[in-house]
Amino acid sequence: MTTLLALDTATEACSVALLHEGRVLSHYEVIPRQHAQRVLPMIRMLLDEAGVALSAIDAIAFGRGPGAFTGVRIAVGVVQGLAFALERPVLPISNLALLAQRAWREHGAEQVAAAIDARMDEVYWGCYRQAQGEMRLLGVEAVLAPELADLPAVATGDWFGAGTGWGTFGARIALTPYDQAPDLLPHAQDLLSLAGFAWARGEAVAADQAQPVYLRDKVATPKAVS
Repeated sequence: MTTLLALDTATEACSVALLHEGRVLSHYEVIPRQHAQRVLPMIRMLLDEAGVALSAIDAIAFGRGPGAFTGVRIAVGVVQGLAFALERPVLPISNLALLAQRAWREHGAEQVAAAIDARMDEVYWGCYRQAQGEMRLLGVEAVLAPELADLPAVATGDWFGAGTGWGTFGARIALTPYDQAPDLLPHAQDLLSLAGFAWARGEAVAADQAQPVYLRDKVATPKAVS
C-alpha cells in the first residue's frame, strides 16, 4: 500500500500530511514567516505520531505554487532535499487546486473559483470542477488584475469563491459566487488527496523536476545574461 508525504508552505499556512496504510494524518498551522523553522519539525512529529520511518515513504507531494515567492521556494527546497536523500519521486500540485479541493471537502462546493491574493494589486486565479472526488482545472491558471478574473468559456452553473483573493478583492471580481470562503488557505490534507490521483495516473517526477510555479513571468523567468 502506498505511503505518501505531503507538505505545503506557499501561503500563510504551513501544513503537512501523511497517507499510510489507508490512514491520513495531518498538521496545520497558520504561521506567517515561520515556515522554514516549522516544516521539518512538523514532518518529524507526523512520522513519529504514525510510527512510520522516513524511508517508508514512496513519494513526496508539495504545493508548487502559485503563492508567496519565499514560501514556494521553501517547499521546493525541503522536498528536493528529502527526495534526493531518499531517492524518491515527487508530485507537484497546484495551490489553487488545493484551495478548490478544500472547498469541496469542507463546503461541498462542486465548482470553485479559487483566488489567492498575489499582492501587487493582482490575484492568482483558477477555476475548478469536481469530478470523481478530484477538483480538475477548467481553462488555465493565471495572475491578473481582479477585474479581469472571469470564468472560462466552458463554465456553466453556480460557483463557490475560495481563497484570500476573495477576501482582499472580492468587490472588484465580476463573478458573483453563490457562497464563498474568503479566509480559506491551502491544506496538506487536500494536497494528499490530489496527490493520490496524480500518483495513480503515474504523474510522479524526479526530484530535480520539483520546480516552483509563480505564474508571474518576471519572477519565474531569469533574465538573459548579455
